[in-house]
Amino acid sequence: KRGAKTAGRGLIPNRTDIEDRPKIVETKSRIGDIEGDTIIGAKHKGAILSYVDRHSKYTKLALMPNKKSESVLIGTKQTLEQFKGRLHTITFDNGKEFAGHQDLSSLLTVSCFFAKPYHSWERGLNEHTNGLIRQYLPKSMDFKDVTDDEIQAIEDHLNNRPRKILGYKTPMEVMMMHQNFQTSQPLTLDG
Repeated sequence: KRGAKTAGRGLIPNRTDIEDRPKIVETKSRIGDIEGDTIIGAKHKGAILSYVDRHSKYTKLALMPNKKSESVLIGTKQTLEQFKGRLHTITFDNGKEFAGHQDLSSLLTVSCFFAKPYHSWERGLNEHTNGLIRQYLPKSMDFKDVTDDEIQAIEDHLNNRPRKILGYKTPMEVMMMHQNFQTSQPLTLDG
């Protein structure tokens, strides 16, 4: 054998499977259960970190120079730190960029879970949201010239877009209806 079963492509150390995630997450009945993923620019130039709340559909985005684990930690800190203590779970795919999930868990006091390999429907909302983001940033586009302001504009547009599933409310309206998530600061990327 060429390698150990605890390392290598597709294996994330100390990952917790989605089967161990609390059952309430499936109901999408509370704010604070989020799905995370990365979107890669053409020719692997740049990456965008996307997080979306399962209940409110509220989206947070961060522009990253690459999809390395260190970039994900920095992007997540910038993007989600304002919600620390109000998040319950984050569900990721099995990308190596999420190998630092234990650091994320400590940073945000949140439980991290991983979908089964090749089961993208287990994080369907995030996959759908990434499709909406691709309306602005097509697959043929690299992200080297994309700015934080452009990413913020996309985020704002998605969060202020009425959704049928939300009774034609916007994700921002649903998020702000929950007192735990009201902040004195606007809910934007801290940069």
